[in-house]
Amino acid sequence: MKELSGRVIVVMGASSGIGEATVKKIAEKGGKQVIAARRVEKLREIAESLPGAEIQYKAADVSNFEEVKDVIDLALEKYGRIDAIFNNAGIMPTAPLVEGKRDEWQQMLDINIMGVLNGIAAVLPIMAKQKSGHIITTDSVAGHIVYPGSAVYCGTKFALRAIMEGLRQEQRENNIKSTLISPGAVRTELYKTINDKTASEQLYRKQREEGYGLDPEDVAEAVVYAIATPSHVSVSEVIIRPTRQIV
Repeated sequence: MKELSGRVIVVMGASSGIGEATVKKIAEKGGKQVIAARRVEKLREIAESLPGAEIQYKAADVSNFEEVKDVIDLALEKYGRIDAIFNNAGIMPTAPLVEGKRDEWQQMLDINIMGVLNGIAAVLPIMAKQKSGHIITTDSVAGHIVYPGSAVYCGTKFALRAIMEGLRQEQRENNIKSTLISPGAVRTELYKTINDKTASEQLYRKQREEGYGLDPEDVAEAVVYAIATPSHVSVSEVIIRPTRQIV
């Protein structure tokens, strides 16, 4: 029997990288999915590449609550319940604070923090009514360690740890699990969200050296492991680093 057979899972930020790899892994394990991201053409390609899987898709910007809620409504309409949501969308502009990149700071707050809160707000009343559910969020090693040039990015990821722990404490009696997935460097498109082209290129090259970057599939394995645990087991956090990463 497939580990996720019959489970209904929503994946936000599903169009590439960790999100795409997770969608494919969930499909392999028999889960039913609603997947969302801004790039609907990418979602369509992913769904069509998995012809045996039960996948619905919808365009959504996680910083827009109504669009996130529409994704949740689609999942309920198609499947009648939601067993898990994976809040995966995020961006990582980097620059010293002295440069005052306020627009970039606001974008990170809107996507990295409010994007997760929008997912929680849209799905939590449903899960509370069900008396079951699982909310998973992509955090980062940067949610545990602060380093120069990334103070605001690290701040958004530290905030997710507090939010998710609060969620765990508030909803444990409703049998709602919360899981943080905290990867180190992963070979995804995240480097493209760094507007400093030199820093972006340096990160791209470093992640592709042996032992300095994870594949998205490595992280997807951790997500699926957490979802597949029995109802009495809650994996609160997984930190997964490339073997040779320093931080």
